[in-house]
Amino acid sequence: MLVAFSVAPSGAEGDSVHDAVAAAVRIVRESGLPNHTDSMFTTIEGEWDEVFDVIKRATDAVAAFGPRVSLVLKADIRPGHSGELTGKVERLERALEE
Repeated sequence: MLVAFSVAPSGAEGDSVHDAVAAAVRIVRESGLPNHTDSMFTTIEGEWDEVFDVIKRATDAVAAFGPRVSLVLKADIRPGHSGELTGKVERLERALEE
């Protein structure tokens, strides 16, 4: 499965959330699961339990930065498929070249 998620503290002092987001992304990267981070979301690939364990730990890390946490998730659940973190993009790029 692929899960794209965005997690940020809410109600914290200041406008920047980069330290909190960095704490979450660090957990994702240290998980060893395939992942990609862009300006809006981090996408992680793996089995249900391992992906959601990482997302929970990332959310817990962000909670240390404020009294409230915002979490947005989008999942592509496709049993029997792996390598889709890059595979989907590769198929798109091939289609664009045609």
